[in-house]
Amino acid sequence: MLGLMAAQPYLIEGRLFGPQEAVQLGWVQGLGQSVDELKAQALAWIAAHPDARQPWDAKDYRMPGGTPANPKIAQALMVAPAMLAQKTRGLYPAAQAALEAMVEGAMVDFDTATRIESRKLARQMVSQNAKNMITAFFFNLNAIKTGKSRPGASFNNSPRWKPAKVGILGAGMMGAGIAYANASKGIACVLKDVSLDRAEKGRDYSRKITAGRVAKGQMSADRQAGLLALIRPTEAASDLHGCDLIIEAVFEQRALKARVTQEAEPMLAAGGVFASNTSTLPITGLAQVSRDATHFVGLHFFSPVDKMGLVEIIRGRQTSDETIARAYDYVLALGKTPIVVNDSRGFFTSRVFGTFVMEGAAMLAEGIPAPVIEQAGLMAGMPVGPLAVLDETSLSLSVHVMEQTRADLAAEGRRVNSSPGERLVERMVKELQRPGRAGAGGFYDYPADSPKHLWPQLKSLFEKADARWDMQELKDRLLYRQAIETLRCLSEGVLSSTHDANIGSIFGIGFPAWTGGAMQFIYSEGERFEKRAAELAVWHGSGFELSDTLRDCIARHAPR
Repeated sequence: MLGLMAAQPYLIEGRLFGPQEAVQLGWVQGLGQSVDELKAQALAWIAAHPDARQPWDAKDYRMPGGTPANPKIAQALMVAPAMLAQKTRGLYPAAQAALEAMVEGAMVDFDTATRIESRKLARQMVSQNAKNMITAFFFNLNAIKTGKSRPGASFNNSPRWKPAKVGILGAGMMGAGIAYANASKGIACVLKDVSLDRAEKGRDYSRKITAGRVAKGQMSADRQAGLLALIRPTEAASDLHGCDLIIEAVFEQRALKARVTQEAEPMLAAGGVFASNTSTLPITGLAQVSRDATHFVGLHFFSPVDKMGLVEIIRGRQTSDETIARAYDYVLALGKTPIVVNDSRGFFTSRVFGTFVMEGAAMLAEGIPAPVIEQAGLMAGMPVGPLAVLDETSLSLSVHVMEQTRADLAAEGRRVNSSPGERLVERMVKELQRPGRAGAGGFYDYPADSPKHLWPQLKSLFEKADARWDMQELKDRLLYRQAIETLRCLSEGVLSSTHDANIGSIFGIGFPAWTGGAMQFIYSEGERFEKRAAELAVWHGSGFELSDTLRDCIARHAPR
């Protein structure tokens, strides 16, 4: 109906379309407001077309644009596999099979074409990729959406909790994003910062996000004004009075978080919940300054909040089931996906994310070329390379977290040895003055008039001519290190389920979707996983070691 070239975005990329576009494309003949109206239209159409048949059954049918025999089509198809491979990195074979079915089907009659397609479909349906992705995006995601991780009464029979008013402390990028997430779902919020000017700039973040939608006709100006009216910027703590939920989203510094908690918590409505948006600091420790630790919870949003769909709910040692259930309902009310984890340093996502970026930094410390490291991350299926991610999240922030961790452990009488990756990141910040993208440069340079590129001095500072590396080994290191750390989280009780592990790793860390998540990756690797982990442990350290406890955990949580 569309031809080979026009159909590609829908068949290969999975592009979606609305009813009006379907009419324009000729895929449907009419639209209705009710079943009865659609039925009447359909009967009228049948009566008006007694000899109806599919376009391709007509003797004079010609595929729009031509078949692969057409020189122009053939020329375009010559580059299609290469362009597809660039996007999928060879990790999503269904797209390649779809392209093959399109081209081969266009050269034969319709019945033969459907037979070609069905055979390719059957082959994809039983592939490991399909099993992995069905596990994650059907079974695991449905487990979360139906409240399998939510404590308390039956999810389907108990009422959902939705705050009428939410307070947000800190109008930086994270706080402003949380304010938009609330307002976009019709939840009124108070956005507080140290000055009214800074709070208003935080509200302007929502104005900026919605301006593009208004310009494209996707949102009316009245609806935009209504959304912005739900965000009240302020510098006065008293404006938080009556909030059902207050979320602090200030800098990762324990003393600062304690101060804003003590200032804002008295403003909560009776029985209200106080949440910290911390990504690394243990919730139990932060809750020590709370008036009621049973109502204190971690809500770890991911940046940018308007685009990231996951929220990590962290249970402190004293957090009640009721508070966790309310947090779970709230995240669902925002249209986001909740996972529930128990308290620990770095929780789940930040802890595992740290292994990814520090493994990349360790590779650089070994003398492996930076472009090779970045390419290994992309070829493994990560959205970006580890060095680029470190730049975006800030090398200086990583150093701050390291120092805070060392100080906390020292206070407990414990000592932690820095890893090779951590030592390299510290050198980048403290010696080489490269704090990351926000500080004008880290592993990458960011020219104003051209795309970013790797800092040229990385080659002379770190690259070694005799460094040994193999691309498959680099890919394995990045994936196995994250998967084993996820396994440790499950074994230690930080995670309670494989569905939280898989969905959290994909949506929170960017673990490749083709794997089905970190735990599903372990199971899909089968016996190879333990053998390969043992090899990597010999060559690259204890982070890859599988203890008897971890092996028991694999067996205990194995799919039945």
